Amino acid sequence: MLGVRILLGMQHFHYGNQAPRYDNCGTMAHPPVRLHIQDRHVVMDNGIVQVTLSKPEGIVTGIRYNGIDNLLEVLNRETNRGYWDLFWNEPGGKGIFDVISGTNFRVIVSDEEHVELSFTRMWDPSLEGKYIPLNIDKRFILLRGSSGFYSYAIYEHLPEWPGFELGETRITFKLRKDKFQYMAVADNRQRPMPLPDDRMPGRCQTLGYPEAVLLDNPKNPELKGEVDDKYQYSCENKDNQVHGWICFNPPVGFWQITPSNEFRTGGPLKQNLTSHVGPTTLAMFHSSHYAGKDLVPRFNPGEHWKKVFGPVFIYFNSALPGYDPRFLWEDAKFQMMAQVQSWPYSFPASEDFQKSEQRGNICGRLLVKDRYLSEDYIFANGAYIGAAPPGDVGSWQKECKDYQFWTVANDTGYFSIRNVCTGDYNLFAWVPGFIGDYRCEAAITITSGCNIDVGDIVYEPPRDGPTLWEIGIPDRSAAEFYVPDPEPMHVNKLLVNHPERFRQYGLWARYTDLYPDADLVYTVGLSNYSKDWFFAQVVRRKDDGTHVGTTWQIKFKLDKVDQKNSYKLRVALASATLAELQVRVNDPNAARPLFTTGLIGRDNSIARHGIHGLYWLYNVNIAGARLVDGENTIFLTQPRCGSPFLGLMYDYIRLEGPIS
Repeated sequence: MLGVRILLGMQHFHYGNQAPRYDNCGTMAHPPVRLHIQDRHVVMDNGIVQVTLSKPEGIVTGIRYNGIDNLLEVLNRETNRGYWDLFWNEPGGKGIFDVISGTNFRVIVSDEEHVELSFTRMWDPSLEGKYIPLNIDKRFILLRGSSGFYSYAIYEHLPEWPGFELGETRITFKLRKDKFQYMAVADNRQRPMPLPDDRMPGRCQTLGYPEAVLLDNPKNPELKGEVDDKYQYSCENKDNQVHGWICFNPPVGFWQITPSNEFRTGGPLKQNLTSHVGPTTLAMFHSSHYAGKDLVPRFNPGEHWKKVFGPVFIYFNSALPGYDPRFLWEDAKFQMMAQVQSWPYSFPASEDFQKSEQRGNICGRLLVKDRYLSEDYIFANGAYIGAAPPGDVGSWQKECKDYQFWTVANDTGYFSIRNVCTGDYNLFAWVPGFIGDYRCEAAITITSGCNIDVGDIVYEPPRDGPTLWEIGIPDRSAAEFYVPDPEPMHVNKLLVNHPERFRQYGLWARYTDLYPDADLVYTVGLSNYSKDWFFAQVVRRKDDGTHVGTTWQIKFKLDKVDQKNSYKLRVALASATLAELQVRVNDPNAARPLFTTGLIGRDNSIARHGIHGLYWLYNVNIAGARLVDGENTIFLTQPRCGSPFLGLMYDYIRLEGPIS
């Protein structure tokens, strides 16, 4: 593999019409970066890659690399090739999709080492209702010797401007369909993809929603009968660092690399789209996918807000003839690691992007205290620890305006969060294997150059008494539960026997197939949650096509009930979509449940193959008088049934005995 890596690395430096230069020692030197300003376009060229942008709009209209005149789809209009976009609405208004088109062009830096260009769109009251009330400055950077370019943007809302809601913002690239037909999102999620033509009427059937289609007559006959759905390639932020496409002739890769999650909203577990049929590659900065309105920021009149999204890196590589082009994915991962190690970049010219020396660091050790598991402190091995804007416990997962900085603790609980932007933060955490969220009550103020050691901090997860029984693993996911095979006519072959098999289409419908006459019953001590607990509590489909809510049962035995004290039921939910959880104990027909969440959740994770959305934790007191010696039953009802996609995913359930 090392030999292949070297060959690939050499091929990064493709010079087009410019010959490479050599210094006095005979070492290859890269040509200087050139900027060509034309009437309606501007071209950045470093001899390896040539990037053409419309002027003053700042739309990427052409990318020349390795002898291919344009990697972007030449059949599309220039405005539909490479662009920043957003989706927004006025308070209470309808959503508006906006391809951000600049109205003013400036050269920020132009020398032999690098070029940085600015395309701005400034807002004024005459634009109210037409454009989002933001000043937007899109930047593009090309460095000497770099096989790719960078892009970032600064968004700013001034206090005197009207309010709005921001549903989504991203960079979109649409590549040539005649060249890029092999997509790679991860080591185990890469494959030849359908063409956009295959999703047109006559070649496919639309399934339960427009994004999902069944391929009836694809141009590649090997894809016939498969499902294509862009949500099958979603990825958590923490794993969403590089993805893209490979052209086999000539062997060229097009990759979107995100070196930091600090500017993405929703924290490390937030899921976003990556690449999908088009061929399309996305750099997602903010979206409400897998969260719903809880992750849609609302900006009010009188509120000042400024944020830098990016930079992200658009990387190109190529291979020598005779080598498997799929090795380009391995090289892209090497490049991703190099970009991560270079963060924060030193070259962006905007003062709004803080450089390393302007930032600060936080370190410490997180311990867990749970006396029912150990008299000693427990190391928070693998804990996710982050600095996020001040808020309540767990508020980080719905935070969608500012920056977050996350790391993972080592096996003894030590952590280091580096390069945190200046400002005020709370320290948040969650620990795999334990329910709930940690928040350090003391606020942390980051100043330039600071190194803050918080020492030992202790998380005491919710606990009243000893564990009587538990179902699942507290890891904020339903992946450990039973995930069925898809219906044979709704298969994506890539996901067969895959660790993320939950991303197959239509799994919600399998519940009725597996439980045609009665709902799920789980018996503590006999049942196995990996086989007997369906991954989502969904609705039941009736013969007439309508749906009804469902009631699941947990049966368990108690030898001797403490009638005078309370028991505690802990229910951690991994997802909720327009759902309600009602809890009854030993009486399924009780007019009023012992507990109800009310209507919760809009994350749509069931339909979008997400296995989790937002995390919810509920703690239910059960009076000992409600329980009996011998067999007891807890009834979990989800009554909402207006759509096949409504329901819950459980993360973990535990019954605790009285305090001992």
